[in-house]
Amino acid sequence: MYYVGIGSSLPYPSWVNSRNNSSKLHDYCRYETEFFMKWSLLGKWNAISFGLALLLIGIDSIISYQNAIKLIKNANKVKQTHEVIKNLTDIYATLTDSESNLLGYTLLKDESELKRYNIAIQSIAPKIKMLRQLNAANKSQQQRLATLESLISQRQILFKESMDLYQLGKSAISDQAPLIAHSKRSRDEIRMVITQMQREEEKLLDRWIRKSEYNIRYRILIEFLSIFLSFTILFGVYALLYRQMVKRQKAENIQLHLAQEKELSDLKLRLFSMVSHEFRTPLSIILGSAQLLAEHSEQWTESKRLKNLQRIQSSAKLMTKLLTDILTIERAEAGKLECNPELIDLEAFCLNLVEDIHLGSEKRHEIKFISYGGCTHGELDEKLLYSILSNLLSNAIKYSPQGGNINFILSCEAQSVSFQIKDEGIGIPQEFLQELYEPFHRGYNVRDIVGIGLGLAVVKKCLDIHRGEISVESQEGIGTTFTVKIPLHSK
Repeated sequence: MYYVGIGSSLPYPSWVNSRNNSSKLHDYCRYETEFFMKWSLLGKWNAISFGLALLLIGIDSIISYQNAIKLIKNANKVKQTHEVIKNLTDIYATLTDSESNLLGYTLLKDESELKRYNIAIQSIAPKIKMLRQLNAANKSQQQRLATLESLISQRQILFKESMDLYQLGKSAISDQAPLIAHSKRSRDEIRMVITQMQREEEKLLDRWIRKSEYNIRYRILIEFLSIFLSFTILFGVYALLYRQMVKRQKAENIQLHLAQEKELSDLKLRLFSMVSHEFRTPLSIILGSAQLLAEHSEQWTESKRLKNLQRIQSSAKLMTKLLTDILTIERAEAGKLECNPELIDLEAFCLNLVEDIHLGSEKRHEIKFISYGGCTHGELDEKLLYSILSNLLSNAIKYSPQGGNINFILSCEAQSVSFQIKDEGIGIPQEFLQELYEPFHRGYNVRDIVGIGLGLAVVKKCLDIHRGEISVESQEGIGTTFTVKIPLHSK
């Protein structure tokens, strides 16, 4: 029983043998196929959606970059326009100041005024040059600038002629009148040209500002639409993924439910097959022995009749133990297995158990009982303890060669009691140790040894109810040692 594995010689029942399970399996397979086809299609849609989202983000980035470039260009043009207007204003102010300086020199004969006039006239040339550079791409402004430069040159000539006349002593109004009239016309023309240029620059300034505002609004709109569309796409993908995740969970739940039904069906069929197989032998022995006793008891000796009676009794005990184990598992699974501790004599209990095992076993093994720690009494559930130790000792006998030694050791500590059963049997394969306490599993090395794999499952269920622990050490072909430790509450 405790040599767990899947190497049973019994036929393994097919889950789909029943019509109901076959129909469920067919429906599930069809649903699973449809689900994975939808999932594959959804994967393509997800890829396309993420691609669209990335494309929108890329387009938005390109548009934002272009708008940024345009804004920078517009800002530079606005700055350039301001520079043109500033230079035009400076030129007109310089001309006005130079005229004032010349008038001051004429009236006051102050040489410093003449010097300031010359400095002001010289400062106009760099401003004209700067204006020419700033308006290099504007032909109309270039033409006006050429006109302005010509008018300024003419005005400077008029100023020079006026100075020459003054130096010759011809300062009378009659002498200066033609020059003054000409100078006034020149000043009006200069003012008109500068005004035209300033208006042109103001128009350009207004255009650049409107363009900048349009680019900013356009950029905000594009970014908003891009973010909205990207969010919509991603939200749609998330909704689809969530929906498919829910469907996936439902499919997994269906799969789990069907797997549980399959496992339950397997367990039932295996249980029925194993129980019928295990009951067949003792029932055959009981029926055969009873028939022989009924037909030939008068002809047999007393010893022969007793031998057949013992065979009947042994087979009946085997069937009773099998039924007890099945009922114990069923009650434990249903949560109806209870622990009712009572004060028992531990050494006497173990000795009686060894005697019962000897009487019920056909094999002849020496069970050596050893007690350590001065164990006397303890509060334990006698029925559960009997199920635990009887199954372990029965297994030690069943899987040990004829005449093998079995050690049964009892040791007590302050808060617990330990039972150790050590045999020299066939051992447990290492790969089956993890499934040691699962019902209906036996190792591949059990060969033709009778058993259905319930003993250790019963031991584990009883120990769990008793809050006990079990450990195992085994080597194939050498033997196995089980150690059971149960909390002890002595009075």
